[in-house]
This record gives sequence, structure tokens and C-alpha cells, in this order.
Amino acid sequence: QVQLVESGGGLVQAGGSLRLSCAASGRTFSSYAMGWFRQAPGKEREFVAAVRWSGANVISYANFVKGRFAISRDNAKNTVYLQMNSLKPEDTAVYYCAADPSGSRGPSSGMSSYDYWGQGTQVTVSS
Repeated sequence: QVQLVESGGGLVQAGGSLRLSCAASGRTFSSYAMGWFRQAPGKEREFVAAVRWSGANVISYANFVKGRFAISRDNAKNTVYLQMNSLKPEDTAVYYCAADPSGSRGPSSGMSSYDYWGQGTQVTVSS
């Protein structure tokens, strides 16, 4: 069983920045593929970014965040981050991190590739 705890959400003005963190349990975190997803009110959950460690980070981003968001991980701290810059009101959503402990399916944009999910952290961007 892997537990994921997100933090770092909040209220920010358009153009501002936030850094989300997701702390994971488990002794083999470096083998996990990790993903960030988000869900806005009334919309389906969508992929944001994902990372798999294979000697170096292998990263995938949704097209709408390229150049604004950056995913990273600190294997020593069992933590994955999502740095979000140039935030827009349409980035308002609950952000979830997800883990694939096998690491074999990542960095995947598909929700079904992930076995464990955090509780989510709210990000609100005001105009």
C-alpha cells in the first residue's frame, strides 16, 4: 500500500506561481512512476505531468502546461513536485498526485496506469 499526501495548494492571482508537493510512502520510491492530474468543477480529471526515474528523469507533459509547469522528484525525500508558473484562472482545479509503483507504465498520461492516488489539493487562480 502506498500513501500519497499532497500539499502546497492555495489561492494565487493570475500570473503567479505555486509549488505542489506529493510525499509518498514506500521504500522503493525511486522505481515509482509519478503523475499529476487535475479536476476542475464539472469536468473530468485530466493529465498534467508525469515522471519516471530511469537513471535520469523521463518526463511527459500535457500540451496545455508546457513551458509553464515543471515536474521534478527528490528520491531521497520520496517526494514529487509540480512547479506551476504563469498560472491562469483556467488552471483552477483540485490537483492530485498518483503513483505507479511498478514504474513500468510511466510516464503515462492515462489514469488507469496509476494504482494509488492522493486526496488532492485545491488550486484557485483569481483573475
